[in-house]
Amino acid sequence: MRALLEDDLAGASAEAGVALTEDFVTDTAKWVWRYRVNQLASDPGCVGWITQIVVAQPEGVVVGFAGFQGPPDEAGMVELGYSVTPVHRRQGYARAMLTALVRRAAAEARVGTVRVTISPDNAASLATISGFGFVEVGEQWDEEDGLELVFEVPV
Repeated sequence: MRALLEDDLAGASAEAGVALTEDFVTDTAKWVWRYRVNQLASDPGCVGWITQIVVAQPEGVVVGFAGFQGPPDEAGMVELGYSVTPVHRRQGYARAMLTALVRRAAAEARVGTVRVTISPDNAASLATISGFGFVEVGEQWDEEDGLELVFEVPV
């Protein structure tokens, strides 16, 4: 993540063991890496939960990143997030990421609820979560993303 923050794609790719693209050093992506670096500095125990690079198999191509906002909270809730690189959108990768994240959460005894927040204007993400049992439970204002709808599903 530090290499990505420094626009060092070669170093980040070497560290990750897979070729990363310019999609990982955009301003939006850098916001994620900066946030996660700070999160790891304050809580190294969240390492197994936060954002990771997603590689499609068997092709071995990087299609985005996904993970949780952190480990389960005291109520057993985890919030997930994912991003598919523009060239790989509309090919089922977001749904595959969502499936993997929900399964990961369900496999953890401490998790009782999975949450996702989505902009009301993000039709693609709203369509992606359909069929997973998510129920809208409210809305929130995010300083970075603006108005978000909050969805949850028990695991």
